[in-house]
Amino acid sequence: MKIINNEVVNNKKILLRVDYNVDLDDKREIISDFRIRASLPTINFLIANNAQKIIIISHLGRPKGKDENLSLKPIAEHLSHLLKKEVVFIDDCIGDKVKQTIESNENRKIFLLENLRFYEGEEKNDETFAKELAKLADVYVNDAFGVCHRLNASVAAITKFLPSYAGLLLEKEVNNLSRLKEKVERPFVVVLGGAKISTKLPVIKKFLEIADYILLGGGLANTVCEAWGFNVGKSLVEKEMLEEAKALGSSKAELIL
Repeated sequence: MKIINNEVVNNKKILLRVDYNVDLDDKREIISDFRIRASLPTINFLIANNAQKIIIISHLGRPKGKDENLSLKPIAEHLSHLLKKEVVFIDDCIGDKVKQTIESNENRKIFLLENLRFYEGEEKNDETFAKELAKLADVYVNDAFGVCHRLNASVAAITKFLPSYAGLLLEKEVNNLSRLKEKVERPFVVVLGGAKISTKLPVIKKFLEIADYILLGGGLANTVCEAWGFNVGKSLVEKEMLEEAKALGSSKAELIL
């Protein structure tokens, strides 16, 4: 894994993939900015090391096409507040308009583009969509640990078209996981949540081999509960994953729902 450094960043336009998939309330105000704050060290590193432009991209929620309620505009405003620097929000993420806006703002360095998932090409890992993103920058930096398991255009396909590096947050998270291979302190407890067990199953299975206890919450727990014969009512369940979820009970780690 190649990590960003001064030589890579200096005087370059950086396309920075972050995970700003945060919860918003009914007034479209941010409930928790933990994920936004977690990206600040990498952004500040890019600023300190003379990045020419910092073009930040992320998804938010699961929109079906363009949805004003899932716009990243409020996040741009909050990021500007945290950085104490101007963050220019652009209401699209690909195309000539985006490129021209970035290039015409000579004295502005930081940009946040609109929700990647407004385009279906993002979740389809579409190379044409990835190429359009790549046209905006010289270097790609992935600092979105939470989406690294996804075959999305801004995570996977993009690396075919730009020199690609890990950001400081991604490096930190990978190092934390790597330590588990070297030494595990007991009792070792893992807490996992999320909507879909299908995307977390490989991780769950891996931790079942080394953990003492695994605590599951959210949709993950619903699917396992139903697989084990409990009534979960109308709660979110992945029906197609019930057989695999049922088998999770036969492991040495204790699974707690």
